[in-house]
Amino acid sequence: MSNDQRFIVEMGMGNDLYGLDYTKAAKRAIEDALRHSSIPLFEATGLSHDIMRVQVTVGVQDPDAVDCAALISELPRGRATVQAVKGGLNVTNPNTGNIIVIASAAVEAF
Repeated sequence: MSNDQRFIVEMGMGNDLYGLDYTKAAKRAIEDALRHSSIPLFEATGLSHDIMRVQVTVGVQDPDAVDCAALISELPRGRATVQAVKGGLNVTNPNTGNIIVIASAAVEAF
């Protein structure tokens, strides 16, 4: 158990309409979550963003298909980890068989 204090939680949703690309859907879910947040704490206190720990959990139907290392490089600040878990949703078009991948993401900052 860490002594870190969580000070922000943001949720997001992203999808890949045609490529069955779980990493792309997860990236979009993380971007969606980040667009909802602003953290003035560091600017107000003069603290470095490097002390912030960012923990991302992404839910998709095939967690093994997510490139978590590629997603870490997309996060703009802090010491980040990304974990893919079973979740999200696959929606199949009954006429074409095309699968839409829907990912959900929780971005937590400590």
